[in-house]
Amino acid sequence: MLYKFKSRAAADLIMLEPNGRRLLQIIGKPLDEKQGILQPQDMGGAIAALEAAITQEEARQQAAREAAVAPGEEPPKAEDVSLRQRAAPFIEMLRRCQKADKEIVWGV
Repeated sequence: MLYKFKSRAAADLIMLEPNGRRLLQIIGKPLDEKQGILQPQDMGGAIAALEAAITQEEARQQAAREAAVAPGEEPPKAEDVSLRQRAAPFIEMLRRCQKADKEIVWGV
């Protein structure tokens, strides 16, 4: 399954279901619904939530690397694609839509 995020202020953004689901979960959208809408007034909070999640993920990864390197172990391998990379297009879409005062919809 795919998530297709659409708006009149930005190009469509298509994500694989697990990635889109994770971003929706971070911004507090219900996951049991296959469609939804994000209003412009809610986009600032969504951006802040995504940026906080990115910061937390990077701090966890850094702590894990430091914990492994201290005793001389091999540091854990990071994900191939980080949350920062996956969220960047969505954050950009949120910023554009917020500026243009246009909603984002998905599943319609």
